[in-house]
Amino acid sequence: MSGVTRHDETVLRQPAPEGRGGSPAAELVTLTDIKAAAARLSGVCVRTPLIPYPLAEPPLLIKAESLQPVGAFKLRGAYNAIARLPREVRARGLVAHSSGNHAQAVAYTARRLKIPVVLVIPHTAPGVKVEACRRLGAEIVFVEPTHEARVATAERLAEAHGFALVPPFDHLDVIAGQGTVGLEIAQDAPEVEVVLVPVGGGGLIAGVAAAVRAMRPQAKVIGVEPELAADARASLLAGRPVTWPAEDVGRTIADALRAQRVGSLTFAHIKEHVDDIITVREPEIRETMRRLARQARLIAEPGGAVAVAAYLFHRDELPAASAYVAVLSGGNADPALLTEVLA
Repeated sequence: MSGVTRHDETVLRQPAPEGRGGSPAAELVTLTDIKAAAARLSGVCVRTPLIPYPLAEPPLLIKAESLQPVGAFKLRGAYNAIARLPREVRARGLVAHSSGNHAQAVAYTARRLKIPVVLVIPHTAPGVKVEACRRLGAEIVFVEPTHEARVATAERLAEAHGFALVPPFDHLDVIAGQGTVGLEIAQDAPEVEVVLVPVGGGGLIAGVAAAVRAMRPQAKVIGVEPELAADARASLLAGRPVTWPAEDVGRTIADALRAQRVGSLTFAHIKEHVDDIITVREPEIRETMRRLARQARLIAEPGGAVAVAAYLFHRDELPAASAYVAVLSGGNADPALLTEVLA
């Protein structure tokens, strides 16, 4: 499709390296890519603090990405990818598909750069995220909550209107942007031994792991996802991306982590850099949201809370360490759900 091809050729400039036997291997982002992304994001994204979780022993530092302008880490990857597009390409407009946080990030970037944008969003997305996109001036197209429906609709719009398609996770520039989270962790907490990262489509953990491994090779990177949407763990165990049905991943309260499978690029990073992926249960996610609000004074959406939940409830499954960092990936919690959880 012409709109999608133009975008891919523009942004994915680097040639793929050869794998074993001379066959093309999946390309991985480098520390150089991530540092370049950090320079582009200067003045756009917040360098989020590492907030100590009260009375945690061993110490737990929370990387509070909920403090970003759009309430989630997604702004890093979206802005980096869009900023790399030539002006004439992005001036034609953008299209993205997302369950909410990536959509907000693309809408925020489009408003900042004065670019038209259309967002393809599942009709099951939380209202708080949909309304945020509308306030940013985006046009919204609702679809069924399946990966196939989202991708097909976004690609049709890209082809019909010449829009540049901004993928939610399986894109080198998106991964490099998300990697700035790991860059900041390694710079601000050089003593860290274990980094816990939520996993949906895999863009965040791919970038974080690439940065942490490059700067602190001895540190462990552990992915965390809901037990009811554990496609990434299944993929790591199988050695290839595994797809879960939409109705299965739709059972989790963590709407931001309902991706049916990790991407091919993100899985290559996971396979290369990630030590393990563990799962947390739904009551643990709710209890972690409650504790973060009451004890750490941090608002977390369900998907944003899973890494802290792993520390609180699954320490026996984690590598022993004298210091941990957990990425709180987003704070765009539905108000009604948050009220219920805090009650």
